[in-house]
Amino acid sequence: MTDQDHSQSVKLTFRAFEDGDYKWDNLQEAIFSADHSHKCPTYIHRTPPCQGSCPSGEDVRGWLQIVKGIEKPPQDLTWQEYAFRRSTDANPFPSMMGRVCPAPCESGCNRNQVDDFVGINAVEQFIGDTAYDQKFVFHAPELGSSRVAIVGGGPAGLAAAYQLRRRGHGSTIYDDHSELGGMMRYGIPGYRTPRDYLDHEIQRILDMGGIEVMTGVRIGRDMSIEHLEKNYDAVLWSIGCQSGRSLPIPGSEAPNCVSGVEFLEAFNKGVLQVSADRVICVGGGDTSIDVVSVARRLGKISNLNKSLRVEKVIGGYVAHDSAFAAMREGAEVTLTSLFPRSEMTATDHEVEDALHEGVDIRYGVMPIEVIHDNKGRARALKLAECTIDSNGRPQPIDDTEIEIKCDLIVSAIGQAGNLVGLEALDNGRGLIDADSFYRMKERPGHFVAGDIIRPHLLTTAIGQASIVANSIDHFLKGAEPGKRPKVDVHHFDLLEKLRENSLEPADYDSSQDWGTCDANFAVHNYEDRSTHEIISSDQLFLGHFGYESRNLRQSHGPDKDHVLSHFEERHQGLSAESAQKEAGRCMSCGMCFECDNCVIYCPQDAVFRVSKDKSTMGRYVDTDYDRCIGCHICADVCPTGYIDMGMGE
Repeated sequence: MTDQDHSQSVKLTFRAFEDGDYKWDNLQEAIFSADHSHKCPTYIHRTPPCQGSCPSGEDVRGWLQIVKGIEKPPQDLTWQEYAFRRSTDANPFPSMMGRVCPAPCESGCNRNQVDDFVGINAVEQFIGDTAYDQKFVFHAPELGSSRVAIVGGGPAGLAAAYQLRRRGHGSTIYDDHSELGGMMRYGIPGYRTPRDYLDHEIQRILDMGGIEVMTGVRIGRDMSIEHLEKNYDAVLWSIGCQSGRSLPIPGSEAPNCVSGVEFLEAFNKGVLQVSADRVICVGGGDTSIDVVSVARRLGKISNLNKSLRVEKVIGGYVAHDSAFAAMREGAEVTLTSLFPRSEMTATDHEVEDALHEGVDIRYGVMPIEVIHDNKGRARALKLAECTIDSNGRPQPIDDTEIEIKCDLIVSAIGQAGNLVGLEALDNGRGLIDADSFYRMKERPGHFVAGDIIRPHLLTTAIGQASIVANSIDHFLKGAEPGKRPKVDVHHFDLLEKLRENSLEPADYDSSQDWGTCDANFAVHNYEDRSTHEIISSDQLFLGHFGYESRNLRQSHGPDKDHVLSHFEERHQGLSAESAQKEAGRCMSCGMCFECDNCVIYCPQDAVFRVSKDKSTMGRYVDTDYDRCIGCHICADVCPTGYIDMGMGE
């Protein structure tokens, strides 16, 4: 089984001509007409689509380049630790995200136009697991006097505490659970987020110092908003969405109709050891996949005492004995989705895993009614085939209704925040409003991040934490955060790279003339457009890249006959060699990766390598404009789109 759990087809690599092209271009006229273009090359740094589509804003290309060996680490760091530091600039949870992130970066990867995307998740897991094995730590500057109250210790709150500490600000994290982690701990099964790695990544943040933790404390019940305002310089609300939405259909008030959030939290706390004979989950997203996968693993116990039914455990009245594990039998588990498989929001390989584990998935159906027995419990769910209207609402198709018998119905159709005691913050939809800098408009000094703004991905919450930490930092300094860039992610910084190698430009001397090529106060012929532009595949010379098979993680997901009580981790991480080979498939979109094409193909020897004592990542080639005739061959053969014909008229 692969990490995608579907067969990988060998596709054609890039073709220079489209179907229907039959005329030869006059290359002599197009290229070799001296200075016909009147333009010379400039070196343009742009953001790759993997990074542009990463909600955490990770410098994906950067840490892939480090793993593949193109970007060299400083002398005092191994490449493994250097890749870890680059990765965690944006996201302090590489082990977790490498395992569970649905990886929009891979969908955006330009390598899809050649063969198949780079396995970014797999390499990120390697980076995180290596950091775990080698005990890499975070470094923090001296702690200042300001303190921030962070309400909620999930991915957003923890990531914000981390980013604030890197800026010298202390914090106190308040969480109403007994342990930190939020949805990473209570919303995702442990076989997907192994607790030893999760605990380690959380503790690594706390070990930075200056971060106090108060668990088992609910703001709005045990402590007031006014208390936080009085004792802290700023308040961040990152409480997540812990309340599931019930089915908006008749009969959903039955006691054995529960939410996916509640079901998974009871399982992750260890109090839920068995599910029910026949389980139906209504959803279609990643949470619903986790529900049905857990239900298949937990199974049922025949003749289970009524006082130990699932709804009693979820309600907090009882807890199952762990000895129940020895008595489990297989349960019938069904997942229903409004959409066909191709349009489900769940990650496709997770859907494939569920099918492999014996889950029955019904596509394109909507729930109509919960059918009760004579005691008021759900005994069946009535469904109908449906279409989706122009407003995105499902509409039942006449004469398609069916009933599926059940003992438990789990609703995984959305989540909302639990704002009991915090009604002053509620926007009327069980969420909290924020502006583009994640500030609360009506409450100066209050900030928001994570699902409580709008339920989304873990990586989205982590990305918001970076932005809100910057906003809080400016607030504490009495400054405005300034305009957010069009491409608001963590970018490669050439000046920082030059400083790292003691190659930074000299201080500007006002007696020098601007524009002289002999001055050393600037980096010549280089333009950074990474905050404004994402480079697309049509700007690359894809013909440079041949087919390369992916280096796949091994997956150990059980089949339907072995899923019962199977709680082992699915993914076996890549070896260092495999991780380097997979990172080597990265096409370095928007950044030079030292292929030498421009040097080799320049007919005038105008493009040359920078001398080794001045060369670094992003500064490998230069142009002698006295020799350049503007033929644009260098730009044509640049695989990464790093060269523009920009100097001249």
